[in-house]
Amino acid sequence: MRIAKNDIPVRIDVPGAVARQMMNFGDAAGYGKISGEYFSLGAGTDISPLLKGLEGDLCQSPHWGYLLKGELTVTYADDTQEVIKGGDLFYWPPGHTVRVGADAEVILFSPQDEHGKVIDHMLGKMAG
Repeated sequence: MRIAKNDIPVRIDVPGAVARQMMNFGDAAGYGKISGEYFSLGAGTDISPLLKGLEGDLCQSPHWGYLLKGELTVTYADDTQEVIKGGDLFYWPPGHTVRVGADAEVILFSPQDEHGKVIDHMLGKMAG
Protein backbone atom coordinates (compact mmCIF):
# COMPACT_ATOMS: atom_id res chain seq x y z
CA MET A 1 0.00 0.00 0.00
CA ARG A 2 1.43 3.38 -1.00
CA ILE A 3 0.12 6.86 -0.54
CA ALA A 4 1.43 10.17 -1.85
CA LYS A 5 1.96 12.92 0.72
CA ASN A 6 -0.85 15.08 -0.62
CA ASP A 7 -3.28 12.16 -0.35
CA ILE A 8 -2.67 11.71 3.38
CA PRO A 9 -5.59 13.28 5.25
CA VAL A 10 -4.80 16.58 6.97
CA ARG A 11 -5.62 16.50 10.69
CA ILE A 12 -4.07 19.82 11.74
CA ASP A 13 -3.63 22.83 9.48
CA VAL A 14 -2.57 25.99 11.28
CA PRO A 15 -0.08 28.71 10.35
CA GLY A 16 3.37 27.13 10.46
CA ALA A 17 2.21 23.52 10.89
CA VAL A 18 0.42 20.87 8.88
CA ALA A 19 -0.02 17.38 10.33
CA ARG A 20 -1.22 14.54 8.13
CA GLN A 21 -2.27 11.13 9.42
CA MET A 22 -3.19 7.94 7.56
CA MET A 23 -5.09 5.64 9.89
CA ASN A 24 -4.88 1.82 9.69
CA PHE A 25 -1.59 1.91 7.78
CA GLY A 26 -0.57 -1.72 8.34
CA ASP A 27 -0.69 -3.87 11.46
CA ALA A 28 2.25 -4.41 13.81
CA ALA A 29 0.41 -6.80 16.13
CA GLY A 30 2.45 -9.86 17.06
CA TYR A 31 5.83 -8.32 16.24
CA GLY A 32 8.46 -7.42 18.80
CA LYS A 33 11.02 -4.66 18.53
CA ILE A 34 11.18 -2.51 15.40
CA SER A 35 14.38 -1.43 13.64
CA GLY A 36 14.87 1.86 11.80
CA GLU A 37 16.67 1.34 8.50
CA TYR A 38 18.10 3.58 5.79
CA PHE A 39 18.82 2.03 2.40
CA SER A 40 20.67 3.60 -0.57
CA LEU A 41 19.85 1.54 -3.67
CA GLY A 42 21.19 1.93 -7.20
CA ALA A 43 19.00 1.85 -10.30
CA GLY A 44 18.65 -1.68 -11.67
CA THR A 45 19.03 -3.41 -8.29
CA ASP A 46 16.70 -6.41 -8.01
CA ILE A 47 16.70 -8.25 -4.68
CA SER A 48 14.74 -11.25 -6.02
CA PRO A 49 17.79 -13.52 -6.55
CA LEU A 50 18.88 -12.87 -2.96
CA LEU A 51 15.50 -14.01 -1.62
CA LYS A 52 15.64 -17.46 -3.24
CA GLY A 53 15.21 -20.10 -0.56
CA LEU A 54 12.98 -18.01 1.70
CA GLU A 55 9.28 -18.87 1.97
CA GLY A 56 7.82 -18.19 -1.48
CA ASP A 57 11.22 -16.79 -2.50
CA LEU A 58 9.99 -13.48 -1.04
CA CYS A 59 10.80 -11.19 1.87
CA GLN A 60 8.57 -12.30 4.73
CA SER A 61 9.01 -9.19 6.89
CA PRO A 62 6.54 -6.32 6.81
CA HIS A 63 7.91 -2.81 6.32
CA TRP A 64 6.60 0.68 6.87
CA GLY A 65 8.57 3.42 5.18
CA TYR A 66 9.11 6.56 3.20
CA LEU A 67 10.87 6.89 -0.15
CA LEU A 68 12.98 10.05 0.00
CA LYS A 69 13.89 9.90 -3.69
CA GLY A 70 13.92 7.49 -6.59
CA GLU A 71 11.52 4.81 -7.74
CA LEU A 72 10.86 1.26 -6.57
CA THR A 73 8.64 -1.45 -8.01
CA VAL A 74 7.31 -3.84 -5.39
CA THR A 75 5.96 -7.21 -6.49
CA TYR A 76 3.71 -9.07 -4.07
CA ALA A 77 3.05 -12.81 -3.67
CA ASP A 78 -0.06 -12.56 -5.87
CA ASP A 79 2.11 -11.02 -8.66
CA THR A 80 0.53 -7.59 -8.35
CA GLN A 81 2.97 -4.72 -8.63
CA GLU A 82 3.05 -1.26 -7.14
CA VAL A 83 5.35 1.62 -8.09
CA ILE A 84 6.64 3.68 -5.16
CA LYS A 85 7.97 7.15 -6.00
CA GLY A 86 9.91 9.75 -4.05
CA GLY A 87 7.67 11.37 -1.44
CA ASP A 88 5.45 8.27 -0.98
CA LEU A 89 4.70 6.61 2.35
CA PHE A 90 4.26 2.87 2.07
CA TYR A 91 3.44 -0.36 3.85
CA TRP A 92 4.66 -3.67 2.42
CA PRO A 93 3.13 -6.76 4.01
CA PRO A 94 5.12 -10.00 4.24
CA GLY A 95 5.53 -11.66 0.83
CA HIS A 96 7.18 -9.14 -1.50
CA THR A 97 10.28 -8.36 -3.52
CA VAL A 98 11.73 -5.05 -4.73
CA ARG A 99 13.33 -3.77 -7.92
CA VAL A 100 14.90 -0.29 -8.18
CA GLY A 101 13.87 1.81 -11.18
CA ALA A 102 15.83 4.96 -10.27
CA ASP A 103 18.52 5.52 -7.63
CA ALA A 104 16.66 5.45 -4.33
CA GLU A 105 17.02 6.57 -0.73
CA VAL A 106 14.60 4.65 1.49
CA ILE A 107 13.68 4.82 5.17
CA LEU A 108 12.18 1.58 6.54
CA PHE A 109 10.77 0.54 9.89
CA SER A 110 10.70 -3.24 10.21
CA PRO A 111 10.34 -5.91 12.89
CA GLN A 112 14.02 -6.42 13.68
CA ASP A 113 13.88 -10.19 14.21
CA GLU A 114 12.02 -10.95 10.99
CA HIS A 115 13.97 -8.52 8.81
CA GLY A 116 17.26 -9.48 10.44
CA LYS A 117 16.69 -13.06 9.27
CA VAL A 118 16.00 -11.83 5.72
CA ILE A 119 19.14 -9.66 5.70
CA ASP A 120 21.23 -12.57 7.05
CA HIS A 121 19.84 -14.80 4.28
CA MET A 122 20.72 -12.16 1.67
CA LEU A 123 24.25 -11.82 3.06
CA GLY A 124 24.63 -15.59 2.84
CA LYS A 125 23.57 -15.51 -0.82
CA MET A 126 26.08 -12.73 -1.58
CA ALA A 127 28.88 -14.67 0.14
CA GLY A 128 28.16 -17.62 -2.16
